[in-house]
Amino acid sequence: MQRLLIGVSVVAVWLAGAICNSAFAEKPNIIVIMVDDFGFECVTANGGESYQTPHIDQLASTGMRFEHCHVQPLCTPTRVQLMTGIYNVRNYIEFGLLDPKATTFGHLLKKQGYATAIAGKWQLGLQADLPQHFGFDESCLWQLTRRPPRYANPGLEYNGVEKDFAKGEYGPALVNDFALSFIERHRSEPFFLYYPMILTHDPFQPTPDSPDWDPATTGEKAKRSVKNFAWMTQYMDKMVGRVVAKLEEFKLRENTLILFLGDNGTQVTVTSQFRGQPYQGGKGQGNAQGTHVPLIVNWPGHVPAGQENFDLIGSVDFLPTICEAAGVTVPAELAIDGISFLPQCLGKPSTPRQIHYCWYARDGGAEAKVEFAMTREMKLHRDGRLFDLTSDPLESQPLSSDQLTSAQREARIQLAAELERFREARPAHLAKRNRSEKSAKKKRQ
Repeated sequence: MQRLLIGVSVVAVWLAGAICNSAFAEKPNIIVIMVDDFGFECVTANGGESYQTPHIDQLASTGMRFEHCHVQPLCTPTRVQLMTGIYNVRNYIEFGLLDPKATTFGHLLKKQGYATAIAGKWQLGLQADLPQHFGFDESCLWQLTRRPPRYANPGLEYNGVEKDFAKGEYGPALVNDFALSFIERHRSEPFFLYYPMILTHDPFQPTPDSPDWDPATTGEKAKRSVKNFAWMTQYMDKMVGRVVAKLEEFKLRENTLILFLGDNGTQVTVTSQFRGQPYQGGKGQGNAQGTHVPLIVNWPGHVPAGQENFDLIGSVDFLPTICEAAGVTVPAELAIDGISFLPQCLGKPSTPRQIHYCWYARDGGAEAKVEFAMTREMKLHRDGRLFDLTSDPLESQPLSSDQLTSAQREARIQLAAELERFREARPAHLAKRNRSEKSAKKKRQ
C-alpha cells in the first residue's frame, strides 16, 4: 500500500501538467480494442485467408488500415508500452507487472474529464485496486487478483470484486456485456474504454458458437484444439461488431474514435493462410511473426474511409495519439517515446516515425532477449544481424556485411546509432533485478 501511495503522489504531480488543447468541437469518445495473440495475418482485410472477420473488415473499409504496426513480442511488455507511451527499456519491471508509479492514458483522460473503464485481460499486478490506481473508474477483468478459467464458466473481477460463474457463461461475452453497459451508461458524456480482449489467447477451446460447445465445461484443459482458433477469432469479431452496434444504437459513431490492434503475434502453434502463403504465428519471437499486428482506425467524418497507410507505427505511439484526439497535452515530465499518428488518421500533414525500437525481456533484468531497431525496409538486431525487409520480410537470411549496397550500409549506420542511443537507457534499479529477487517477492505476495 505504501508503494501505491507513493505512486499516487508522483502521478498527481505529473498530471498537473496535462492541459486541454482540443482541436474538436466536442471531446470524442475513444475506444481501444486490443486482441490477445492476434497477428497481422489473421484479418481478412489485411490479406488473411483463414478466418472470418467481417466486422473488423467493415472497420477497415470505412476507416484506415495500417500496414506497418509493430508491438512487443509478448502481452505484458506491449500493454506497458501502450498504456505509458514509453519503451520497455526505460520502465518495464517484469512479466505481469506495471510500475505503480507509472502514468497511463487512463490517468490522463480521467484528468481531462473522461469516464474511464478497462474491460478484459489485466495481467499487470495482483492488487484489487490497481485498475483504479491507474486511472480507470470502472473495470471488469480476468487475471486481476487470481488466475481462474477465462472462457467457459469463468472467474472475473468486477471493480475489484471477485465473481465466479458456473451456469454455462462465457467469459468474453460477459466482458463484452460490461463494455456495452459502460457505453450505454456514459453515452451522454465523453468516455474512454480500453478493451484488451481475453480472446484469442490459448487454450484454444470451443466458443458458444462452436458446434461442440459444452456449457458444462470447466477448467482450461478441456476440449483444447488449435482448430478452435478459427471459432475464437470469429467470436471475437462478433464482439467487435456488438461494440459498433451499441454505438450506432445511441448515435455515437460519428463522435467515437476506435483503434483496433493486436497485442503481439499469433501463437506459434497456429499456421494461417496469408496472401497465398502459409504463415506461422511467432508470439514471443523478435521477427515479424512476433511483432507485426493489425491496426485499424475508424472515426466516421474524421478518418477517411477505405484508406491504407504505410507509415511505421509502434505500441508507444498510442498514448500520444489518444491524448491528441482527447485534447490532452502530454506532460513533458513524462518524456514519452511515442509519436502521435492522429495526423495520418485525419489525412493531415504529419511527421511519421522513421525508426521503431524494440527492447524485450520477459522477466526484466539488464539484458534483452530481443533488441532491434527497424525502418520499414531494414532491420538491425543488437547481435549484428541485418535484414532487408523488402525482400526478406520473415528474416530468413541475414545480409552479408561485405555485400551491402550503399543504401543498406547507410541504413545499418542509422539503425546502429538508434541502438546505441538506448545502450545505457535501462535504469540501474531495474537492471539489477534478478530471478532470485523475483522469486523472493512472489513468495511474499
